[in-house]
Amino acid sequence: MTKDLLVVDDQPGILLLLTDILTNEGYHVTTASDGKEALEILSEKKFSLVILDYNLPMVNGIKVLEEIGKMADPIPTIVMSGLVEKIENDLETLPHVKKVLAKPFNIQDIPIIVKQIL
Repeated sequence: MTKDLLVVDDQPGILLLLTDILTNEGYHVTTASDGKEALEILSEKKFSLVILDYNLPMVNGIKVLEEIGKMADPIPTIVMSGLVEKIENDLETLPHVKKVLAKPFNIQDIPIIVKQIL
């Protein structure tokens, strides 16, 4: 069965790169370019994993994470950020956050991390 992943980032290049890599690994990838769009998509569809940029326009990453946490079955989430040290405290209370990736990250690590979490 194909796993559905949601990738959320406001940088088109990162969305494209992650979509390419994860699609090549056999995942079905849906993308959103801001937090508001991510929440709309999450309300309509079930995902196996969310890969989320912390710093987003419209609705920020922490708000999206809080909404995922309120779900009956919170979706495992990987958070990407350029400021990992600053956000780690925010994420401690969110058990569905399985991994925090510092940007820039090694793109080869992504399929391995995703596989480990799923």
